[in-house]
Amino acid sequence: MSSNPAPIASPWRSSAPLRIALTLLLALAAAGLCLALRTPLPWMIGPLLATAVLSMLGGPAESWTPLRNTGQWIIGGALGLYFTPQVVSLVAGLWWAVALNIVWALALGLGFGAWLYRVHHGPGMLHVSGLSRVTTYFASPIGAASEMTLMGERHGAQTDLVASAHSLRVLLVTLIIPFGFQWAGLRGLDMSPPGLREVHWPQLAVLALLTGLGAWAMVLLKRTNPWFIGALLVSLLLTAWDIRLSAIPQAMTNAAQLLIGISLGVRFTSGFVHLAPRWLASVALATVGMIVLCAGLAWALAQFTHLHWATLLLGTSPGGIAEMSITAKVLQLGVPVVTAFHVTRLAAVLLLAEPLYRWCYRR
Repeated sequence: MSSNPAPIASPWRSSAPLRIALTLLLALAAAGLCLALRTPLPWMIGPLLATAVLSMLGGPAESWTPLRNTGQWIIGGALGLYFTPQVVSLVAGLWWAVALNIVWALALGLGFGAWLYRVHHGPGMLHVSGLSRVTTYFASPIGAASEMTLMGERHGAQTDLVASAHSLRVLLVTLIIPFGFQWAGLRGLDMSPPGLREVHWPQLAVLALLTGLGAWAMVLLKRTNPWFIGALLVSLLLTAWDIRLSAIPQAMTNAAQLLIGISLGVRFTSGFVHLAPRWLASVALATVGMIVLCAGLAWALAQFTHLHWATLLLGTSPGGIAEMSITAKVLQLGVPVVTAFHVTRLAAVLLLAEPLYRWCYRR
């Protein structure tokens, strides 16, 4: 029998509530620092970066799922308040641009996957062991990161590569575009009505109840991003029918951004930095290239609409739905248009990703 004493577990590694509390405190401090530095999206970018660094260093970073869901619930409800009858009519008139964005996203994803396979499958310094077409395919769709990882797992993909590609892409887009817009002075260009501004607490409680029921319905239906999409749809329908209950306090939306930032940051574990650096470098390079291509598309679309190209770049960018919608809200850049572009694109990617895979590679 060994006489060596059992290792003493670190208190923050053995206590999930303590890890969650420490992560929240770190995120709050990082948000405060970003506020002082006047960075864009301080309530999301500060917690995201701080949590990601702590997590990659092996620190006690943890995101609690109910808190993440609450953040998505608040943001979804807040974004729906922009869809007044006038705004719905405006967005409906852009149906052709929404459809074009879906085609663009699918084509961009296919091209991204084909490029990753070409670069890393063959022999040479950039070779990634065991890389298959199914891995590069499910690592490339623009949107639905968690769902693409699950789909890839069903088809035998290397899920660590798939998940890392989506996480890094969303992180880079969330950083590059807001900082680029701040540097260029692109904010406050949204000419659509901002929706309700006054908070009415009894009506806010009713709005919370209704949007919560919508989110719960999406959970029962096993839909993607249920707390965001469910709250968004209920809030959107109420506002479109001109039923205006209450605005959502700014403090609540700030807290929601902080919670979403944490949930993004904890994806970057200590093993992330050791995961095929060549693969991650290619994903980073391709992400920058996709942002440039989307900027070109946004400029072209702006020539045929009354919208600013910055709004259209947020709508067509290869970022996540919550992150880009929050960026549009904070920078006042066409929240309804950006949200509509991303929601429809997400639905299309979820519906068509597997059929496209079978059509392209398994015929």
